Amino acid sequence: MTDIGYYDISVWREREREREREYKFGIRTVGLWFGEMYGFINTCLKSLVIEKFGEENWEKLRLKAGVQETFLTYEIYDDLITLRLVQEACEMLDVSSEVVLKLFGEYFFSFCKMSGYDTMLRTLGGNLVEFIENLDALHSYLALSYEAMNAPSFRVERMDDGRILLHYYSDRKGLYHIVPGIIEAVAKDFFDSEVTMTILNQSEEDECTGKKEHVVFHMVQKEKVAKRKAQKGSEEEKQAEKEEKEETMKRMKARYANLQLCPRKRSPWEIVKSIVMLGQGNLRQSFTPSYPKRLWIEEQAFCNAFPFHIVFDENLVVKHTGVNIQKFVPGLQTAGIRLDEYFTIVHPEVTFNIQSIKKFINSQFVLKTRREMLPEIQQNQATLKLRGQMMWMESLNCMIYLCSPKLRSLQELEERGLHLADIAQHDTTRDLILLNQQRLAEIELSNQLERKKEELRILSRNLEIEKQKSEKLLYAMLPTHVANQLKEGKRVAAGEFKVCTILFSDVVTFTNICAACEPIQIVNMLNAMYSRFDRLTNIHNVYKVETIGDAYMVVGGVPVPTETHAERVANFALGMKIAAREVTSPITGQPIQIRVGLHTGSVLAGVVGDKMPRYCLFGDTVNTASRMESHGVPDHIHVSPFTYSVLKDKGIFEITERGEIEVKGKGLMRTYFLLKNLQKSDEQIMGLVDGETCEYQEDTEDVTDDPKEESPEDANCVRKEDKKMEEEVENEKSHASSYLQSGKISSAHLIQFDVTPAYDSPTDFKHLHNGLHSRSISTKFCSIL
Repeated sequence: MTDIGYYDISVWREREREREREYKFGIRTVGLWFGEMYGFINTCLKSLVIEKFGEENWEKLRLKAGVQETFLTYEIYDDLITLRLVQEACEMLDVSSEVVLKLFGEYFFSFCKMSGYDTMLRTLGGNLVEFIENLDALHSYLALSYEAMNAPSFRVERMDDGRILLHYYSDRKGLYHIVPGIIEAVAKDFFDSEVTMTILNQSEEDECTGKKEHVVFHMVQKEKVAKRKAQKGSEEEKQAEKEEKEETMKRMKARYANLQLCPRKRSPWEIVKSIVMLGQGNLRQSFTPSYPKRLWIEEQAFCNAFPFHIVFDENLVVKHTGVNIQKFVPGLQTAGIRLDEYFTIVHPEVTFNIQSIKKFINSQFVLKTRREMLPEIQQNQATLKLRGQMMWMESLNCMIYLCSPKLRSLQELEERGLHLADIAQHDTTRDLILLNQQRLAEIELSNQLERKKEELRILSRNLEIEKQKSEKLLYAMLPTHVANQLKEGKRVAAGEFKVCTILFSDVVTFTNICAACEPIQIVNMLNAMYSRFDRLTNIHNVYKVETIGDAYMVVGGVPVPTETHAERVANFALGMKIAAREVTSPITGQPIQIRVGLHTGSVLAGVVGDKMPRYCLFGDTVNTASRMESHGVPDHIHVSPFTYSVLKDKGIFEITERGEIEVKGKGLMRTYFLLKNLQKSDEQIMGLVDGETCEYQEDTEDVTDDPKEESPEDANCVRKEDKKMEEEVENEKSHASSYLQSGKISSAHLIQFDVTPAYDSPTDFKHLHNGLHSRSISTKFCSIL
C-alpha cells in the first residue's frame, strides 16, 4: 500500500527544476514506510489512536512526541515525526513495535477504503496473489498525481513445493511488520480468506541500491469459509453432486445433437448459449490462446506502431528501438550499444542487469536517460523518463521493453520537447496526460482550500483563547451569573440580600509607607498581598467586591446566598492574617500588619455603570463593616455584635470580647476580636492540605429577593422601611451629599442614593497624595438612603 495524498504543484515544479540542474538522477520519492511523507499517513495514525485508545491518549502521545495537533493531507512532513509517534505509542501503551506496526497496517487498509480508494483497491486482482503483484502498478499510476511518493516493492514467488513467498523490499529498516497487517486485512475483506504470514528471512542486499532491506514472508492462505463447509459434507452429498454434474453434461450433449443445421441464421453467441447453461460453466477457465505460425507485421510497421519500445539481449545490447526513442536519444541508432549506457533504472531500484530485471518482471519499470549521453542541445532540457513493461522472449533470448513517456502534465510534455503527436494514438498516455492535468489543477485547488481551512482553525482556536481571557477578566470583575447576563445583552436587575457578612481590611501605617517609598515598591507590595488574598477567595468561596488603595472588601453570601456566609468570611479573615505575614514592608523589611473588620446584615446589590460596570453593595451594613475596620486594632480581626451572634452559635471559633467602644455614627457598640478556628489548622485555612482548593462545595439556596416577583404589599413595606432608615441616617449624619426623596427608591431600582465618607476626619482618611492616589479622589463607600 502507499500513502495517498496531495502535493503543492508549485513547490514540486521548483524542486524538479532544482534537481535537474544539479544532475540528480531518479525520482525523489517518499512513501508509506516513512520518509518525507504526506500528512495522510500521520492523519491515519492519529485516527487510529483516537479510535482505539481515545482522544486523551492521542493528546498525551502528541505532546510526548512533540508534534503538531493536526496534519495537512497535502503537506509533506519529515519521517522523524511519524517515527517519534510510533516510538512514543510503544512506550505509552507498553507494547512492542511489532504489535503497533501490525495494528497500523490493518487500520491503514481500512483508512484507505474510507478515504475513497475502495473501488480502486478491489479491482487490482481477482485473488490475493494478483492483488499483490499489481500493487507496484498501482503505485506507478498514483505517482502521476502524487510525485513525492515511494512505496515499497512487492514480489510474489511460487515455489515448486506449492509454497508462496512474498518478497518485500524497502530502504527503511524495521518497519516490515506493517506488511502482515495490510495483507491479512486485504485477504479477509476482499477475498474472504485467512492469511498467515511467517518471516523466513531478513537481509540486506547490495543489489537493491535504494531498498536495502529484503524480507521474505511465507504466505499461507486458508480456503474460503464456503469451501471449507462444503468439504465437511457427507459422502452422500458429494456423490449426489457428482451425479448432478453428469446429468447436466448429458443434457448439454443432447442439445448439441438436436441443433439445427442453419449456422448462418444463428449468431455464434446463440450457439454457445444453447450449449452452455448459464451459471453451469466458465469458458474463461478452459480458454486456450491461438498463435499464428509467423508474425504478420514487417519491421518498419512494428517500429512505427510502437514508437517507444526497446529490444535488448541478456547482455543489455540493444537490438532495435522505436522511431521516437531514436529521435530523442539518437545514440540508440548506433549498433552494438548497451542499454545501461544511455539509461538508468529509476523504479524498481535494482541493479541494471538481466537477472535483476527478471526478478521484478511483474513490476512496472521506469527508465531515465543519462543527461551526459544526450546531444548538447538537449542537455539543458528536462530528461526523458520512460515507463512500461518488461517481457522476456525465451526463444530469442531477448527482453522487450514496451513503454511510453512518463509525463504528469502538459507542462512536462512541453519541457521535454514532446508533443501529443509523438505518442501513438493507441497509447492511453495521451488520455492520462490530459486527465492528470485536470487532476493536478484540482489538487492545487484542494491544497489551497485545506490550507485556508487550517488557517481558519488556528484563527478560531486563537479567538477562543482570547475569548477565554476576556471572560476570565470579566468574571474577575463581576459575578459569573451577572457577567453571563450582560454578555447576552440582558438588563441585570438589582436584588436584596437579607443576610450576608462583609469584610474590610487595610494596611497599618500605609500612609507612612507611601510617603517613604517609590511608587513601584508600593505596587509590588500591594500586588504580593492582593495575590495571596485573591487565592484565599477561591479557597473559602467568598466574593471579592473591590480594592481601593490598601483597602480590600469581601462579602460572603453575595451574590450566591449561603447559610455559611459568616463562617466563610471568618476563615478568610484568619487566612488574611497568615498571608499578610508573608509580605514585608519596603521600609522596615518586617511583615506588614493589617486591620480587619467584619459585620453581618442585609444589603442591596446591583450592577452600576456602563463603560466599566461594577457589582456594588449598598446599605448600612457596608458602612458598619467599614467602621469595624477603621476602629480596629493592628493585626486583629474586629467583629461586630451581629457577626459575633452568628459565629458564637457555630462553636468552632475562639472569640474574645473587646468591650464597648464609640463607633462614629453608631454610638456605643460592644465589639469582639476573632482569634482563631478551633477545628482547622493554619494549613487547612490556607488550603494547603491535600491540594484542597475550596473549603465549601455545597450548593446553596438562592434566597435573593427577586424584585420582579414582589407583591405590592411587600413593596410598600420596603418603601416604609427605607423611609424610616433615611430619617434615622439623616439625623445622625453631620455632613452628607445631596439626596433625593426615598419614595422613589426600592429594592428593584438602585438609582437614587447618597454617598457617605467612610473616614470623616483628615486623620482617619489615610489615602493621602503619594504618587499613587490623588487628593481629588476620596475613598467612599455608599450607603442607601
